[in-house]
Amino acid sequence: MALTFDPFSQLDRFAASVLDSVRAPRLMPVDLYRDGDRYILHADLPGVDPGSIDVDLDGGQLTIRAQRTADTREGVRWLARERGAGSFLRQFTLGDGVDLDGISASYESGVLSVIIPVSERAKPRKITVESTEQRQAIDA
Repeated sequence: MALTFDPFSQLDRFAASVLDSVRAPRLMPVDLYRDGDRYILHADLPGVDPGSIDVDLDGGQLTIRAQRTADTREGVRWLARERGAGSFLRQFTLGDGVDLDGISASYESGVLSVIIPVSERAKPRKITVESTEQRQAIDA
């Protein structure tokens, strides 16, 4: 019969549980990309109650907060408990080239999606080049 007890992994778990008692906000992984005239941010928040998700905009600071509560079943013996509970926090500084009034957010299948439109003044545009001959013809 093989021995399945690994004292080093048990020590790692103990240290993680002690250090986790500080309850610092957890980091949520995100993908952020530009698609045409908008930025799209996807944040992984599996198992989070949608009612706990809070997306705030203060000036140019976008803040995402969420809460995952721990499973508190009575009378069970946990064999593994690796899914972290607690608060999640992520902040982004938005530049001048976005439409702050047009930001929207949705939550589906454990993923928060935030759509950040590009402002009109930041969109590429064509600038007409005039020559002095054209101006003289218009003025005449």
